Amino acid sequence: MKAIVYTRYGSPDALQLQEVEKPEPSDYQVLIKVQAASVNAYDCRLMRGKPFLVRIISGGLLKPKDQQLGIDLAGRVEAVGRKATQFQVGDEVFGRGLGAFADYACAREEALVLKPANLSFEAAAAVPGAALIALLSLRDSGQLRPGQTVLIDGATGGVGTFAVQLAKAFGAEVTGVCSTRNLDLVRSIGADHVIDYTQADCTKHGQRYDLILAVNGYHSIFAYKRALRPTGRYVMVGASKAHLMRAVLQALLLGPVLSRTGRQKMGLFLAKPTQKKNLAIIKDLLEAGKVVPVIDRSYPLREVPDAIRYVEEGHIRGKVVITVEQNNHTSESPNQNELY
Repeated sequence: MKAIVYTRYGSPDALQLQEVEKPEPSDYQVLIKVQAASVNAYDCRLMRGKPFLVRIISGGLLKPKDQQLGIDLAGRVEAVGRKATQFQVGDEVFGRGLGAFADYACAREEALVLKPANLSFEAAAAVPGAALIALLSLRDSGQLRPGQTVLIDGATGGVGTFAVQLAKAFGAEVTGVCSTRNLDLVRSIGADHVIDYTQADCTKHGQRYDLILAVNGYHSIFAYKRALRPTGRYVMVGASKAHLMRAVLQALLLGPVLSRTGRQKMGLFLAKPTQKKNLAIIKDLLEAGKVVPVIDRSYPLREVPDAIRYVEEGHIRGKVVITVEQNNHTSESPNQNELY
């Protein structure tokens, strides 16, 4: 089978499409014939081995331990492990696996759910990681309740587009922060209010929020604190590349201190994305049409390096999808920047 392989840390130039052996599912895994996968920021970090903590987590200090990239996937079950009981050969599934940028990949059955019939494989592959982070950061870390106000700073990336829709599904009043070119997109996915960060500072316009979700934030923790209601919560999920380390350190070190000085709670999103039950919740919302994946571009498998280069530019709208067994040329999806 063909797979994207990297034997050293570095740029997308280190990625190669190679023939490798088809994986065998372990007892509680299933083998999936991959139809589509999607690119996450974590894939980019694994590829580069940066920050160094990624190497420690992945177990490859000097070179990659697992030499295939890709986590989010959608496809058909090809084989089941000896003790796997939740799926049958032929089932259409989506979720999180290992080495998803390939013809075949293995996944724990607890990390998969059946694909909604109203979603294409490409749309389903765009869901797992970003939607799980959005769900857990809103529901668990943010403790969002119906009727509350939420500010989503960075509303147009993978996590941001899901966060806007999930917050609306939970009954919140949602304000999305984005650039001028994305105002209509954020409105189209349900935001009640939109702030153009090139024209206004979302922490200084006088509004106070029950929850601030910094998905791609660049303000200091003190600025976000100013925009919170007295009992509000600030959850740092991500930040622009230039401000990432500052945002992480402030959330880790200052968040607990600021949380003890009043009724506001401030900190870093650290919830573990337990997958099965939460993917099932997201699946129900997808089937009901309350959440719709936003796909920016689609690339064939052999052009994963180009897809990752595009993601690393930092201006994607929604998700970038990798199609398997499809187009033989690179092109933007005919549905570029539209909802599936």
